[in-house]
Amino acid sequence: MTPERFRTIVDAYGADPRRWPDEERAAAQAWADLHRGEADTLLAESAGLDAWLTSHTVAPPERACVERIVATAPARRPARHRGRLWWQGAAFAGIGLVGGLAGAFAVSFFVLSGTPPQVHDSSSYMTSSFDGSNADWSGE
Repeated sequence: MTPERFRTIVDAYGADPRRWPDEERAAAQAWADLHRGEADTLLAESAGLDAWLTSHTVAPPERACVERIVATAPARRPARHRGRLWWQGAAFAGIGLVGGLAGAFAVSFFVLSGTPPQVHDSSSYMTSSFDGSNADWSGE
């Protein structure tokens, strides 16, 4: 445990050792016991902030505020939403089915006709650096 790490732990977790990370708590307490003066100064600074944060409370909202929020909230209509969700799912499945049928038709057309699709020779405009082509672009 270094003085910097001890300061970081106290700054992040406060003066109470119960809040310190479990895996570093014993080392931090041992360091504090060996360097009592420096540790007490750091812990005293942090204890003031801890006490201030602990004393702060948030008042619950007023009843009128809660009633206003509830009154302006939209009403739930789960049955209508489920129907719309079902149609969206059916449309998505239908689009996928049509795409699959179009692909199957294209493949079966080339298989049944015996005519393979037209394949272009490896032209320089169709090559990339990954296909091992012999196109030399250094002169351009």
